[in-house]
Amino acid sequence: MRKVTMTQQSTASDVLSIVIAGASGDLARKKIYPALFSLYCQGYLPERFHIFGFARSKFDDAEFRRRITEHLTCRYAPGESCGQRMTEFLERCHYASGDYGCHDAMLDLYTLMRDVEGGLPADRLFYIATPPFVFLDVVRAIGDAGLVSCGSERPWSRVVVEKPFGHDRESSDELIRAMAHVFVEHQIYRIDHYLGKEVIQNLLVLRFANLVFEPIWNANFIRSVAIDWKEDLRVEGRGGYFDQYGIIRDVVQNHLLQILSLVAMEPPRQLCPVEIAHEKVRVLRGIPPLKLEDLVIGQYGEAVRNGKRFPAYVDEDGIAADSITPTYAAARMRVDNPRWNGVPFFLTAGKGLDTKETEIRIRFRDVEPNMFCQRHICPDPNELVIRVQPDESIYLSVVNKVPGVGMTLRSQNLDLQYKMAFPEQIPDAYESLLLDVMEGDRSLFIQSGEVRAAWDILTPVLHELERRGVVPERYEFGSAGPAAAQSLLP
Repeated sequence: MRKVTMTQQSTASDVLSIVIAGASGDLARKKIYPALFSLYCQGYLPERFHIFGFARSKFDDAEFRRRITEHLTCRYAPGESCGQRMTEFLERCHYASGDYGCHDAMLDLYTLMRDVEGGLPADRLFYIATPPFVFLDVVRAIGDAGLVSCGSERPWSRVVVEKPFGHDRESSDELIRAMAHVFVEHQIYRIDHYLGKEVIQNLLVLRFANLVFEPIWNANFIRSVAIDWKEDLRVEGRGGYFDQYGIIRDVVQNHLLQILSLVAMEPPRQLCPVEIAHEKVRVLRGIPPLKLEDLVIGQYGEAVRNGKRFPAYVDEDGIAADSITPTYAAARMRVDNPRWNGVPFFLTAGKGLDTKETEIRIRFRDVEPNMFCQRHICPDPNELVIRVQPDESIYLSVVNKVPGVGMTLRSQNLDLQYKMAFPEQIPDAYESLLLDVMEGDRSLFIQSGEVRAAWDILTPVLHELERRGVVPERYEFGSAGPAAAQSLLP
């Protein structure tokens, strides 16, 4: 995970070239470029850095820089200095256009890079922010153009890969094999931006740096674990992509299983990428393949909220009228090891719901015997909630006596709100992760063994859903989700 302390410093590289494939897309413009600008304002980029955007859209440098500027913020360069810092940053941004996978287009990019770099050796970071179906074409073209240095010495080459990593175990294995022809494993950074969020990075610290939690972090004291990912948004603008993958591949296979592995893992022998990945893989391999009876899928339908009509999923642009792609999934899993024997893990992910939040909810067992039970009604059990978004926070519900005559009990929260406790700026997940790539730290990135183990949990049920043509239960946009999920969840 992130180092315990970190001082402001440049990377060790003399020249750093960052290549963003898919540079005209929303991910690059709204997340990657703003994160790089924030790192620049904080002094984390070397003095000689260059950023090269590559995409199919026909722009010159001036137009591309204008589009980038729309999403840059002044969080780390307030006041009059912001404009100057933006100007300096944009002067380092260059753009080349061409078809993804086109050998000649990639050679043109190579020529541009050599000219800008001045012929000097340069470390190179490639960020593949393209649609998944052209991902391998881009990677192969980068390799064919001679842009990749495969040695372990300087200058280095590293590649950041966006999810999804395939669409099942077989395609994932093929992706891993094909990638190995261009980049070796230690050069590959499979990014899940949730792992860059401060609250997620804090999970291992919360568990293993506090004596109060580790002794009770097991089946003897924990009744259930729930991990919820909810969005109150439609798939507008992403319909074509989302309909190919659905909520299970888009969210459960990566975000939620990664969070589950951090919640359930054993303490690593060392705080290093290899040992952390080893323990996460042990957890994932301890989860039996998900069965259809332990899964509920749904798809949001039309609704009217506050006088505004929201279309059904099948009425969104780019979605077929008979699509059975799920926008909601609720799954019940278990981890077969001594620590978690008998503890259910409930994972939910959904779009078009009544709220936007991501939470981890650890529910402890009842006190037995409990002297405060009255007429078979007992105090609520303790619950630890780790809120990832929005309003990052951690709170623990404990039972207290209400002041006054008599013995009235009430659960109250011991509440840690990040914005109150940590007045300093909380970095965006992409800022943290991009800095880790430049520093060569793979702790917060997904290793190939984790990808394989996660797909082994979900591939059988995904294939069964498709083979049977299971139709998701409809739920109204803006509701809590499918009614059938209530019988499955805690």
